[in-house]
Amino acid sequence: MEWSWHPVQLSFYVSTIATVFTFLLAVVLAYWVVRKDRKINAVLETIFFLPLVLPPTVIGFLLIIIFGKNSWIGQAVEIITGNSILFTSTAAIIAAMTVAFPLMYQSIKTGFLSVDTNIIGAAQVDGATEWMALLKVIIPLSIRSILTGVVLGFTRGLGEFGATLMFAGNIPGKTQTIPTAIYLAIETDATTIAWYYVLISIGFSFVLLLVINRMRKDV
Repeated sequence: MEWSWHPVQLSFYVSTIATVFTFLLAVVLAYWVVRKDRKINAVLETIFFLPLVLPPTVIGFLLIIIFGKNSWIGQAVEIITGNSILFTSTAAIIAAMTVAFPLMYQSIKTGFLSVDTNIIGAAQVDGATEWMALLKVIIPLSIRSILTGVVLGFTRGLGEFGATLMFAGNIPGKTQTIPTAIYLAIETDATTIAWYYVLISIGFSFVLLLVINRMRKDV
């Protein structure tokens, strides 16, 4: 196995795209859950948090079932694009989104709950719709929690391995990310190359976690 920057570039690309889509999904669902009945929330949030406790192989298996050629979603995608999602960078993005969502959702929801409801009520009295209140009041007042969730989600997506290996594969130059490159390097006894990827992963994750800690201290 030879050293390549492609796994690093692909990992950052996958994590960035996954973070953007996960953020949008987490904001909408967190706001919807906060505004809805608690009894319904308990069931929904159990589903939302399942990726935190399920084995990565189970997540990968479920993604294959949902987006595989035998599912209506997979067939629809193949008809529209002419290609299957499996063993593509898109599959890696979906896997990263799946594992990153619970962390981002929980942090964003915590931020939303911390906003004084009187402030939201005052904005609505002044004519703000629910979505205007979300964009102009709730999100700005929850910005630290939101940024924490974004960083945690990005880092989790960057380190995703099991579901990515099953769903996207480990194809050098196509779907190979940092974690799967480390796996292949160990399998082929390329310990030095494995160390390169490990150090890049540790270094970047350390910087992101340091940012989170400083943000919390500033609160």
